[in-house]
Amino acid sequence: MITSKIIASGILRALGFILITSLGVYFLYQIQTVILYLVISLILCLIANPFVRFMNTKLRLSKTMATVITLLFFIASLTGFILLFVPLIIAQAENLSLLDTDLLQSQFLTIERNIENYFNINHIDLQQLISETNLSSKINYNYFTDFINSILNILAGFGMGLASVFFITFFFLKDQLLFKEKAKMILPDENEDKILNSIAKTNQLLTRYFIGLLIQLTVVFVLYLIVLLLFNSKNAFIIAFLCALLNIIPYLGPIIGTALAAVLTLIGGIGTDFRTEMLPTTIYVVIGFLIVQIIDNNVNQPIIFSKSVKSHPLEIFLVILISGITFGVFGMVIAIPIYTILKVVAKEFFPNNKIVSVLTENI
Repeated sequence: MITSKIIASGILRALGFILITSLGVYFLYQIQTVILYLVISLILCLIANPFVRFMNTKLRLSKTMATVITLLFFIASLTGFILLFVPLIIAQAENLSLLDTDLLQSQFLTIERNIENYFNINHIDLQQLISETNLSSKINYNYFTDFINSILNILAGFGMGLASVFFITFFFLKDQLLFKEKAKMILPDENEDKILNSIAKTNQLLTRYFIGLLIQLTVVFVLYLIVLLLFNSKNAFIIAFLCALLNIIPYLGPIIGTALAAVLTLIGGIGTDFRTEMLPTTIYVVIGFLIVQIIDNNVNQPIIFSKSVKSHPLEIFLVILISGITFGVFGMVIAIPIYTILKVVAKEFFPNNKIVSVLTENI
């Protein structure tokens, strides 16, 4: 018989559960930066694992020494990139006039006049159209300075974040066996083997995925750089790097990268003849980028997505599409790693399920 005491007790337990859950979510929100450091460290650990394993097994170096050498290589690579990119970023910022909104507006109007002259647009009609739509008032030229200020704020904590990430990564690499032994003490005995097998398989698949992703970005970067150098684009190196980096975002990233390259090439050509230099160069760069994307979509991505995480390209496309619709750009970036983890866990815990068997037959 249900009494008022039982009902009251149930309500109190429900309220307690809601309170504890809310506090847990709030706590996770407060330490989101630490969680980000942990995620980045795990990704670096997955990438570094093959190198540490090679030095430990083939070169007979201790685990600590192999870890230190690998992290020093990462730090040296990062330092080299920074030293290489800083002058280029400064030059590009000056070229784009990010800190001089008046000059930026003047350059925008110059491009507008060139387009008018090229397409024989009647200036009076265009001015009337702009006046009627109030287009100029909707263009916020201060956006660029706001963007730079936000970048500077992010860079302010970059040093601390970088030190934290490498510190965490060091112990992730060095003490993997220790963590595994500690996990055995915590995990329930009936599911211990399944959980450890899931972790091992996930580690293997994601290591292959992230290394493959780095190779893909490197290949795309080199191809982008060749295209930009062929057409004498200013600051080709930094533009190619930024556009290649955008390829981390599946499907949408290359489109954004191509648009970015077109804008930067167009602005970089200000001062030259619009009809014979600015417009043709921009068109050639866009065509070159589209060719690179065709190569990437038909060669690089099938190898990385299909072979590294052992999923069909259509399966990957649908997962990325659903994640993008549900969680936006961030969902598209993390879709493949999360989906891979879910597949491995499902195979370990539900091997007899027909749907799981079909989706995980290659794992």
